[in-house]
Amino acid sequence: MTSLAPIYKIVPRALWRDAEAQGRFEGAPVDLADGYIHFSTALQVRETASRHFAREEDLLLVGVDPVLLGDALKWEPSRGGQLFPHLYGVLSMESVLFMEPLPVDAAGYHVFPASIR
Repeated sequence: MTSLAPIYKIVPRALWRDAEAQGRFEGAPVDLADGYIHFSTALQVRETASRHFAREEDLLLVGVDPVLLGDALKWEPSRGGQLFPHLYGVLSMESVLFMEPLPVDAAGYHVFPASIR
């Protein structure tokens, strides 16, 4: 049972399909360069999308159970001093709660599931 709200990763579909085939996600190029996998909370993920994935199509929104990440998950200050979840390790598929498309509307904004407020 999850005791914390899910955390989210926005991932290009092709990169995620490769990760599924390998059974683990080692990170996007920015994650590999920074030494950890970047995640966002529900309150942060829309701004993450607009800042880093503006108008980008063929993306997936991956929901992850932070409890299953254990001590490899660190909450560290980033944008504006907010604490962001960073995973110092690989993401196993067993930690993934869901994965769904993150479409772009006619105005170029990503359309998030209603469950993410």
